[in-house]
Amino acid sequence: MNRQDIYFEDAEPGTRYTSETHLVTAEDIARFCELTRDHHPLHTDAQYARTRGFPGVIAHGLYGLALMEGLKTSLGLYENSSIASLGWDDVRFVRAVVAGDRVHVAFEFVDKRPTSKPGRGIVHEMLYLINQHGQIVIQARHASLLACRASTTCA
Repeated sequence: MNRQDIYFEDAEPGTRYTSETHLVTAEDIARFCELTRDHHPLHTDAQYARTRGFPGVIAHGLYGLALMEGLKTSLGLYENSSIASLGWDDVRFVRAVVAGDRVHVAFEFVDKRPTSKPGRGIVHEMLYLINQHGQIVIQARHASLLACRASTTCA
């Protein structure tokens, strides 16, 4: 997607965005295992995962959280306006992300405030990773530091 950058002034609480869908594969999960060195059998052994009540290997919760950020980034909303991620709060892994799930991100701006430094402000977003059944699998609140369009003040 190719959208115009959202600067601090543009972030209106209540405004919502939705990403495209992503297919989570067993190979994606295996690569995340290698990257993080977390080879728990829930993520590597479908038979073991079934003994724990899952239909197959499941993704790490942190994989899902990272994917949320990636899907949000794919919208192209902050290409020139993002300064930093300030952190994630109230992260909840509501349901398992299973290999074969098709997920997307829905998020909305919930509030914002200027900072003491000119030219920047903090925006809070509420994000949801949603599977092909319309179920929320992960939800979290994220704080972003965004540039202002005017370099001296934020409205």
